[in-house]
Amino acid sequence: MPRDKKPKQEDSGGSWLTTYGDMMTLLLCFFVLLYSFSSIDAEKFQMMMEGLQGKLGVLTGGKTIVKGSLIDTGFDAQNPSFKEFDNLQGRISNYIEQEGLAEDISLEITDRGLTIHFTGKVLFDLGQAEIKGSAHQILNKMSSFIEGLDNEIVVEGHTDNWPISNSKYPSNWELSTTRATNVIRYFIEKNGIDPVRLSAAGYSKYKPLVDNDTEDHRARNRRVDLIILKLDEEEGMNDE
Repeated sequence: MPRDKKPKQEDSGGSWLTTYGDMMTLLLCFFVLLYSFSSIDAEKFQMMMEGLQGKLGVLTGGKTIVKGSLIDTGFDAQNPSFKEFDNLQGRISNYIEQEGLAEDISLEITDRGLTIHFTGKVLFDLGQAEIKGSAHQILNKMSSFIEGLDNEIVVEGHTDNWPISNSKYPSNWELSTTRATNVIRYFIEKNGIDPVRLSAAGYSKYKPLVDNDTEDHRARNRRVDLIILKLDEEEGMNDE
């Protein structure tokens, strides 16, 4: 007689549960990845907003989008030192206009702070570093503008590309440096500005405002720059 076949064992159902578990695990990983991507984007957005608020002083009143330490530091418009700096630009501009000095003195806002450009002829004779007598009133007025500030002051001397060589100034390096130093000394000796706040530098012909291709352009490059540093710029200098 033929042998009876063994009865088939019933499927316990374990195989589909394994597949289902694998699928759920993959879905869980997928959603974890989506969440991590969204978190990274949110952090980048928050960092961007804090940077803009800290540097530009935006959203100065009411509620802000995020809270961050940058909002209360740096060049924030709520900072009293910034308000003094902003008012200073307006006062100097009014003085320049009232005295008819627009051709000889100009203002420029840069990342470093407020730069006051003095043409060489308003402060010095050509090829000389002694401050002209007619420039004393101008420097005295500038001193009155900066003496009440806490900001540090940098005075930079610049020349055109015409060479100079004599016993007093062997090159434009000596001329530009001496001019900057003499302005510093005038502020200290005649106006009592704290020397700790002041520094001088000479750059010869190597930082022109424009090309030295015409006499007018060379005259623009012969200058002394008085730079009132922003507070965050001062901190960067002190860290070096």
